[in-house]
Amino acid sequence: MDLDIASVARLTGVTSRTLRHYDAIGLLSPAWTGHDGRRHYGETELLRLQHILVLRELGVPLETIASIVDTDDPTLTAALMRDHHVALLAQRDRFAALAETVERTLTRIEKGLPMTSDEMFEGFDHERYEPEARERWGDDAVARSNAAWTGMSAEAQRAHAAEHEAVAEALARLAAAEADPASDEVQALVARHHAWVSLFWTPGREAYVGLGRMYVDDPRFRATYDKHGDGTAELLRDAIAAYAEGLPE
Repeated sequence: MDLDIASVARLTGVTSRTLRHYDAIGLLSPAWTGHDGRRHYGETELLRLQHILVLRELGVPLETIASIVDTDDPTLTAALMRDHHVALLAQRDRFAALAETVERTLTRIEKGLPMTSDEMFEGFDHERYEPEARERWGDDAVARSNAAWTGMSAEAQRAHAAEHEAVAEALARLAAAEADPASDEVQALVARHHAWVSLFWTPGREAYVGLGRMYVDDPRFRATYDKHGDGTAELLRDAIAAYAEGLPE
C-alpha cells in the first residue's frame, strides 16, 4: 500500500495542509518522501492516521493524541482501540436516541400532540452543563447525582421525569388560582419536589432556598416551570422558602 498525500487527503477528508502539519509536529510522518517533496504513506501510517482521526472524533486534544498513538506495544494499542470502540458505540447510541427524539417531535408537531420538556431533550448531552453544576454545588454532589441517575433503569428515569412534570403542572394550576405558597396544598407539592430532588442530592435549608431562587433568576429554569403557566416558577420559589424553614441547616 502506497498512497501519496493527495490520495490520502481525498480518501480521508483530511487536508494536505493538515497532513503536513501532523508531520511537522511529529504526530504522523510519511513512510517516505519523493524527490519532488511529495509525501507517501503506507499501511502503518494509514492505520496511525485512522487512530488519530478516531481520537479527534472523540474530542481528544492533539497533544493528548500524540501520547496515545506513540505506543509501540501492539497489545496496548489494541486495548486503547477497544476503549475507543466502546466510546464510539456510545456516541452512536446517543445519536440514535437523538434521531428518535427528533422523529417523535415531528410526529407531535404534525399531529398537534403535546410533548414534555424531558421528551424534547431526551438523548442530548447533558454533561456539557457539568462545569456549571460543579461550580454551583460542588464535585461530590455532581458525582453522586450522576451515579444515581446512571444507576436507574430506563423505566425509573421516565418515572422520575414524569413526577417532575406532574408537580410542575399542579403548581401551575395553583399559581393560576393565586394560591398561598404556605398553604397545605402547595406545601404538599413542594414536599414531593424536595423528594424528587433528593433522589440525587438532598439539599439543606440554605441550599434548597437557593435552588428555589435559581428557578426564577435563571431564564432556563424559569422557562421549564413557566411553560406550564405564568407565575409557576415564582410560586415554587416562595413555597420552597416556606418549606425550607423546617429543613436542617
